[in-house]
Amino acid sequence: MASLFIKNKPIKSITPDWYEKLLAAVAVALFVIVIVALAKGQAQWSQVPRGVWLHLATIVVALALTPYILLGLRGTKIHRLLGKVWVSAMVATAAISLFVRYSNPGHFSVIHILSVFVLIMAPRVWLTARKHNVAAHRGTVRGLVTGALIVAGYFTLLETRLLGHWLFG
Repeated sequence: MASLFIKNKPIKSITPDWYEKLLAAVAVALFVIVIVALAKGQAQWSQVPRGVWLHLATIVVALALTPYILLGLRGTKIHRLLGKVWVSAMVATAAISLFVRYSNPGHFSVIHILSVFVLIMAPRVWLTARKHNVAAHRGTVRGLVTGALIVAGYFTLLETRLLGHWLFG
């Protein structure tokens, strides 16, 4: 998010720094929490609409790939391939979420602003990588992981939301 407004400083190293290690650890923790919530909610799976399942599936893909992409070697063929899958999962997650309106039936909610933001910023991850603009690429990835995965993921754990209800209810 900040990469839109802050000029990126030159990158001294492409190795993961403390913030990327933290993001990877939080992504792993959130992935585990989602899996536990899904397991605890198994009795109610049949009541969950397909759109929500698609949304969850794409999020699980992005969460699973995040630590590997953030902590692995960068610039390799596997990094680029998994990065494309990650960006695709993020775009799919955001696009699908525009059709998920169960918290505010029939209407968009504030969280849908984040979906539009992701639809704009996710392609920037790919474009900045193609241009070898490492600073902008890194900043965009960090912003998306922080805002669209971690912060948004935290809010799905509220008891009024499906995963939160399954986890704590």
